Amino acid sequence: MSTIINPAIRYGYAPFMLLGINGIGIAIAATGTNKLWLLGLLVAAIALSFAAERLLPYETTWNTPTGDSGRDAAHTFVNETLILASVAAIPALAALIPGDGIWPTAIPFVAQVLIAILITDLGITLAHYASHKIGILWRFHAVHHSVTRFYGLNGLMKHPLHQTIEMTAGVIPLLLIGIPVPVAAALSLAVAVQLLLQHSNADYRVGPFKHVLALNEGHRFHHLKWAGIGDVNFGLFTLLWDHLLRTYSYDPARRFSGADLGMAAKPNYPVGYLAQLAEPFTTHGACEISTTNAAAIADEARQKIS
Repeated sequence: MSTIINPAIRYGYAPFMLLGINGIGIAIAATGTNKLWLLGLLVAAIALSFAAERLLPYETTWNTPTGDSGRDAAHTFVNETLILASVAAIPALAALIPGDGIWPTAIPFVAQVLIAILITDLGITLAHYASHKIGILWRFHAVHHSVTRFYGLNGLMKHPLHQTIEMTAGVIPLLLIGIPVPVAAALSLAVAVQLLLQHSNADYRVGPFKHVLALNEGHRFHHLKWAGIGDVNFGLFTLLWDHLLRTYSYDPARRFSGADLGMAAKPNYPVGYLAQLAEPFTTHGACEISTTNAAAIADEARQKIS
């Protein structure tokens, strides 16, 4: 049976999620079907994500909870609710913006969703990049980098304030040009599916597309724990902007374990949900390290990954 299941997951899982799940979501949004079906589709995508990780894991130990399942579920619930709330708020927010916008409503719906994905990808990539360079933003983004195992549910393991910052960077340009609610609904599902894939422990392959799409093969490099080493591959949907920013990195010989993840500068980062919400506001929540220490940690990291 594994001779059938393993290749199906390795080469079919990502295309099914990207094209199948998102395709069904686009059809639901485009035809005006009750948006609750999108929630059902998201639940199905999460279940499929967990199944793929267990049937064909990249790292078997990452399938074992380390006291983080409840925390990650809380992060996912809160942050996914924020995403859905932002979609529901679009009509009210659009009313505050003068003019009717320039959204290309005449082109096919799927093309509108692709445009929304590219614009959102740029905004979130830039916000993500800034979060690694600006201390106050890093305080909140550090929550996401405290993960020590890679699996689908930790894609939304983010401080809600940082989630809001990224969403604002991705959504405001769309609001300004008049994105319709159905397109935003399809986009919200695409974001959730992308995060499941990007942090997946499933050992899937996408061939040369790994250099273009921001999936797990490339995103693992972003979570390397040493200062300066993980400042790569910031994209949510694509790596196009990383190529332009010269922040793209990939090493086909690199093999990851839990020892590579987390934050070397702060190995004892809080693991509880409420503690993580409070951490950015504490005096030691910045995870700041001096230039000297950063250089030392980076040198150690280069020796470890060389």
